[in-house]
Amino acid sequence: MPPEPLFDLSKLNLTHVLVDKAGIEAVNPQRFELQQLDAIVYVDPAQHLVVGYKDATPHEFWVRGHMPDYPLMPGVIMCEAAAQLMGWYSKSHGLLEGAMIVFSGMDGVRFRGQVRVGDRFVIMTKGTKIHRRQVTCAAQGFVAGKMVFQADIIGMPYSPREEA
Repeated sequence: MPPEPLFDLSKLNLTHVLVDKAGIEAVNPQRFELQQLDAIVYVDPAQHLVVGYKDATPHEFWVRGHMPDYPLMPGVIMCEAAAQLMGWYSKSHGLLEGAMIVFSGMDGVRFRGQVRVGDRFVIMTKGTKIHRRQVTCAAQGFVAGKMVFQADIIGMPYSPREEA
């Protein structure tokens, strides 16, 4: 049985975009095929809760090869989308210092449904352990109000070194 949602889905306004792709790109380094976040629609800094979404289009890089004639968003992409949401929140709200926040681990991953072309994958993360070297958040993903993914996602700060 899935856990309770981190946020009441009936209270979400998915048409009220707080941060668009350009705003996400200003914080997150992912580009092109690896950018797995289209918008952020809710932020509650007091609870370290953030909600965003990814629209699964026919142009996703995984469509052609991940189950031909029945394309499904790979579970690893669901995890990546949640990590990008957590990374955006952690960096934009100053939870961690560093040039970027990188995906450094996950626990308790469960896939409970599918994300198909045409679906809006709604992702929510809530910070559960926050300290200067690491953030852990509970993450959940939904399609049409049904939980399709859950995990604990871990992120850490990273600053690339310049090579000599």
